[in-house]
Amino acid sequence: MDDSRETQSPKAFVTGYPVRHSRSPLIHGYWLRQLGLAGSYRAHEVSAEDFPAFIASLKERSGGFVGGNVTIPHKEAAFKLADRPDELSEELGASNTLWLEEGLLHATNTDGRGFTANLDERHPGWDRSERAVILGAGGASRAVIQAVRDRGFPEIHVVNRTVERAQELADRFGDRVHAHPIAALREVMQNAGLFINTTSLGMDGEAAPRIDFSPLADGAVVTDIVYVPLKTPLLTQAEDQGFAIVDGLGMLLHQAVPGFEKWFGKRPVVDEALRALIIADMDRHI
Repeated sequence: MDDSRETQSPKAFVTGYPVRHSRSPLIHGYWLRQLGLAGSYRAHEVSAEDFPAFIASLKERSGGFVGGNVTIPHKEAAFKLADRPDELSEELGASNTLWLEEGLLHATNTDGRGFTANLDERHPGWDRSERAVILGAGGASRAVIQAVRDRGFPEIHVVNRTVERAQELADRFGDRVHAHPIAALREVMQNAGLFINTTSLGMDGEAAPRIDFSPLADGAVVTDIVYVPLKTPLLTQAEDQGFAIVDGLGMLLHQAVPGFEKWFGKRPVVDEALRALIIADMDRHI
């Protein structure tokens, strides 16, 4: 590709602080090659104090970007600084995907869509249950609660060490969402068809507490938004106890689809070759 063609082709980014660990450039680079598209997607590390200036230059198109992804710790700031955040972002108070359209900076949050698309792909029918249990009430749980509610679950039980944080989310997402302390975990798991870990328990191979999944309904699904390691301690426990499991890698892959389509004009597909590419990269960095 000559220099002039690269300057005219769409440029997108992922920004965070730090951002060097991001696998988004691998994902989007794979799709650009697969679809034969001119364009680039690169990581740009931006500190919290420099983020407003970064967004201002994006709006002015001084860097030539058509949009990009935003990760920790900038998602809430991205929402506040966007000209046109959508309804998903409005309710979450956070955005992870930005794009320029008719001179305005638009924003959405694709984390919830990534979560449900992963389950749709890996375990169709996961949403036929009446009750979901979500472990954790941190920032990562917001999009998951929103997505599970929007998929139609009548009961969503958020269990957290600090029950006040779980209650804040119940207040935010409506009367189908209920807050509980950790001590109530076994009770709220009774006949639940979906169990989701949104905490960092077991991340990077760290030990995780033992959970008895037997109160769950027959045929229940256990999933984890952590994907390093691919099979977390909680997923291993659930599988050993006879439950279906879905790892969190697909959430990362599927959440990237809407942004790519906005920036580069074609909708990419999450396939096994992409999944294998990211798993190989994870293995290299163990």
